[in-house]
Amino acid sequence: MDDWNVAAAGERLQAAKTVSIVSHLRPDGDAVGSALGLALALEAAGKQVTVALADGVPSSFRHLPGAERVVAQGDPQADCKVMVDCGDITRGGAAWQPDWPVDINIDHHKTNTRFAAVNIVAPEAVATAAMLAELLPQWGFEITPEVASALLTGMLTDTIGFRTSNMTSQALRLAADLVDKGAPLSELYFKALVERSFEALRYWGQGLSRIQREDRLVWTSLTLEDRKISGYTGNDDADLVGYLVTVRGAAIGVIFVEQPDGTVKVSWRARPGWDVSQIAVRFGGGGHAPAAGATIPGTLEDVQSAVLTATRELLTDTL
Repeated sequence: MDDWNVAAAGERLQAAKTVSIVSHLRPDGDAVGSALGLALALEAAGKQVTVALADGVPSSFRHLPGAERVVAQGDPQADCKVMVDCGDITRGGAAWQPDWPVDINIDHHKTNTRFAAVNIVAPEAVATAAMLAELLPQWGFEITPEVASALLTGMLTDTIGFRTSNMTSQALRLAADLVDKGAPLSELYFKALVERSFEALRYWGQGLSRIQREDRLVWTSLTLEDRKISGYTGNDDADLVGYLVTVRGAAIGVIFVEQPDGTVKVSWRARPGWDVSQIAVRFGGGGHAPAAGATIPGTLEDVQSAVLTATRELLTDTL
């Protein structure tokens, strides 16, 4: 992380009396954990903080301290405006208008567009929450048990329980420090990565019933009708995509989730050695080498055809 940007961000946060924190659409554990962890640390230092997520907090993370206070839109009048875990300013959705200025951008996506006045972007970090676990003490903010729980949740989810290929000994030490500061590891692990709603499992059943494979490529889709049949209320894949790439011999897994606004949410997962972020960027999305996504206008059939063609090209070109 660049020393100048780190210092500049710390100065802005220390000087601010009011702070607005925003993260991305369809927030995952790193988005929620990073936003809440930063907010709780700033509030403990006497700041007035708002946390905005356009799609709210998923049920898997509502047990985290501060989850109940999340609002739908950020405050552009705050002394300091921060976006966490967002590769692009538009990823805030309705929570943040693209023409509103952002003071600090803290993120670990390699496709980050560096849209803020101060940009702290570390693609080598396992999670934005891991960056904050390192940065908050440097900035003079305390990591309380509540902050530690939020940040550890972010690390757990983005590394799938410390299993991703980018895990390092440094990241494990950061996680251990968070446990030492009061984060209940086993409880957070179960809530974030193991526990599922009955409806989510029924939703998985719909997707698994039409799973397809072509050499090293595995994919499936989830329709609006699947959502209705299963009773699942989310607009995501309920984390099913992560299991597609566990198929023996698979290199890349893709899931297509039909949205009510005429778009399709596409998520890629890849084994080590494959970079699916480059495909996501082609379709207006972004992410990491092993995990990326995009929301693409069009019918489920048309989007699936275009994306599978591009993904096959990556598999062929990388031979």
